[in-house]
Amino acid sequence: MKKFALLASMALLTACQSAAPPTASLESLDGEVFYLQRIALPPTATLTVSLQDISLADAPAVVIDEQRGPVKGQVPLPFKLSYDPAQVKPGHRYAVSARIEVDGQLMFITTEQNAVQLDGKDPQPLKIRVNAAR
Repeated sequence: MKKFALLASMALLTACQSAAPPTASLESLDGEVFYLQRIALPPTATLTVSLQDISLADAPAVVIDEQRGPVKGQVPLPFKLSYDPAQVKPGHRYAVSARIEVDGQLMFITTEQNAVQLDGKDPQPLKIRVNAAR
């Protein structure tokens, strides 16, 4: 009888371990980064685009998702950011920012706030303008 109870317990434990946890339903923000200057980016340029919670004025923004990597081609530069709608907090403010660096030196950066609502109704693709760093 003890063997049967032990086998039943092991079978139940194995079944619980093999059950896949429910996956969160992620939403995404698709967009493109652009600038107005008529110059080409060098092959060593990197693009960083981030989705941030900017609710607290006296604290650093909380990064929700970030895409970082080498620039492929020229502007407009596509990006895709993901977020869990269940983690979006009522009354909080969210924004997307971008920067382009070349060999570790800042070349372009967003200078205006690009607010998003994260309610599934944000216009897509988002158009994020970056300006030359001075």
